[in-house]
Amino acid sequence: MTQYGRTRKVLLDLAVTLDGFIEGPKGEIDWCIMDSDMNFKEFLNQIDTILYGRKSYDLWGTYTPDMEVSDTEKEIWELVHSKEKYVFSKTHKRSENNVIYINENIVAEINKLKNKPGKDIWLYGGSSLITTFVNSGLVDEFRLSVHPIVLGEGKPLFIDIKQRLNLKLVETKRFSSGVVQLCYHLNDK
Repeated sequence: MTQYGRTRKVLLDLAVTLDGFIEGPKGEIDWCIMDSDMNFKEFLNQIDTILYGRKSYDLWGTYTPDMEVSDTEKEIWELVHSKEKYVFSKTHKRSENNVIYINENIVAEINKLKNKPGKDIWLYGGSSLITTFVNSGLVDEFRLSVHPIVLGEGKPLFIDIKQRLNLKLVETKRFSSGVVQLCYHLNDK
């Protein structure tokens, strides 16, 4: 049975620029603000599973911050690395290093995962995986932290979405950094 008698939710939680980009044109994320009142640790304690595309996993799945970073950032990365990790890949076929690779039947695999006991599931990305999840109706909650910057170009959050999504705003948070977090559910959920 699932935790608290409910199905686990897939949460798309990520940073986006005001003009809709998740990375700069060269993959930059230096614009991404992390201030203490965002309480990212609280979010990480709400989940126990992270879903990555292979490229995102290669970049961030085993990332170790520099020794000079704050204790808070070290603690955040320890929490991230304590989670169960699933990587979606067409090329990697075997599971290793506490990572489970999924190569096919994404909808069936995610529905099985959502019905397992546990906390919610973080859809980390990248953009191709996000597109697959949105087009397959697998995202239960959209949490977009809109950063006060316009890049003009880069990697857009949404590409190749096949149908209109009617969303309902369920929560808004404003942070001292100027970041605004918007939380949406699908209108029919």
